[in-house]
Amino acid sequence: MVKKKSKKTPDNVLAQNRKARHEYTVTDTIEAGLVLTGTEIKSMRERRINLQDGFAQIRNNEAWLMNVHISEYVQGNRFNHDPLRNRKLLLHKKEIRRLGIATKDKGVTLVPLRVYLKHGFAKVLIGVAQGKREFDKRETIKRREQDRQIARVMKRY
Repeated sequence: MVKKKSKKTPDNVLAQNRKARHEYTVTDTIEAGLVLTGTEIKSMRERRINLQDGFAQIRNNEAWLMNVHISEYVQGNRFNHDPLRNRKLLLHKKEIRRLGIATKDKGVTLVPLRVYLKHGFAKVLIGVAQGKREFDKRETIKRREQDRQIARVMKRY
């Protein structure tokens, strides 16, 4: 008998930043590779990663992923990694330049939305995001609940 996989998170998704879509309006997304050490990728495969407070930054024409917590690998030895170290993002120069221009505006930031495996390599989906105000968040919640209610009514007929 074949098991059905859940449609919410495929096997290759290691971590999601669910709160990012609530806190920010994401205007654009871009996929980037990550420069990791051996113990970091092993820990990520065990899904011991937290994107909650993470952000990306452009410094010296390089993209960096900051404040993302990857727990230490349990079987690691004294060469284990620092959980909060800054990790370099692998992007083309054009993409870095485009992200740098996008973040020049006030209130625009780069937020990691999802970390996943693609062909055995760790990738991160970076979103160009602008912060929402409190009334925007309430409006989003209200719209979502209205859509659910409409879907329920349409399901009956």
